[in-house]
Amino acid sequence: MYEEPRYLPGGDRYLLVELGNEMTLELNFLAQGLARAIDESGMKGVIETAPCFATLLVHYDPDKVSYSDLCRELRAVHSNLGSVDDIEVESRLFTFETMYLDPWTEECIRDYCKNVVEKEYDADFVARINGLEDANQLVRVHSATEYWVAALGFYPGVAFTMPLDPRSRLTAPKYNPPRTQTPQGAVGMGGACTCIYPAATPGGYQIFGRTPVPIWDTQSRYDVFGGEVVLFRAGDRNRYVPVDLDQFKEVEARISEGTYVYNVAEYQKFSLRQYKSWVSTIDATERF
Repeated sequence: MYEEPRYLPGGDRYLLVELGNEMTLELNFLAQGLARAIDESGMKGVIETAPCFATLLVHYDPDKVSYSDLCRELRAVHSNLGSVDDIEVESRLFTFETMYLDPWTEECIRDYCKNVVEKEYDADFVARINGLEDANQLVRVHSATEYWVAALGFYPGVAFTMPLDPRSRLTAPKYNPPRTQTPQGAVGMGGACTCIYPAATPGGYQIFGRTPVPIWDTQSRYDVFGGEVVLFRAGDRNRYVPVDLDQFKEVEARISEGTYVYNVAEYQKFSLRQYKSWVSTIDATERF
């Protein structure tokens, strides 16, 4: 975390606030807390804010506020935030039925090996480079935690998430070159981020599971989206619950029928101070 944020121009209508250079919950809390404070301040000329892991992008109207004036006002808001430990964020918790080591991502990997380049099966690769016994332990470790939605990312509605339990921290490089296809609902990792692919697209994350539960709702089928196309918001949490093929197909059928009910705990206050207190009670080097 920087002692003072860095303010950088992002074109003629955006300003980037750099708060640090690490991927930590503390920095993301600061980014989200600063975004909320800016929104609540009613700052002149600010159109919207977009927090990320350790940065905040501010979209503004240069006809209403100059870059230099905006920097000055942002410094004032930041200085009044107080301790990051005192920040609380409203957070929803979603549960996603997920089939790990599934046939769809396995077929996708086989196709990549056949048509692009040979590579180790993604789950085996992620397990090996993280010092796990095998792909089955990867499933245990990956599914043993809640994931924090730090930002919405590279594709509309895709959540960049980090594990809240330090015992589930994993990391993996992305494909090089990337895939030309990824199954809709694929669950994968790039760097230390886990995400769900909302649609069948090219991609580069290591993939080792799939959920049938949509994170897009372009036809307004589900009330939980609140009229939005995308499900997630920064500050949400999600969890992956392992299911077998029969359970996967049962959920998929209910989604097709329109009878599926999202498993979501509505807004709760997530406290960084309480989280850090809990982390201090566990051995972060243990694995599941």
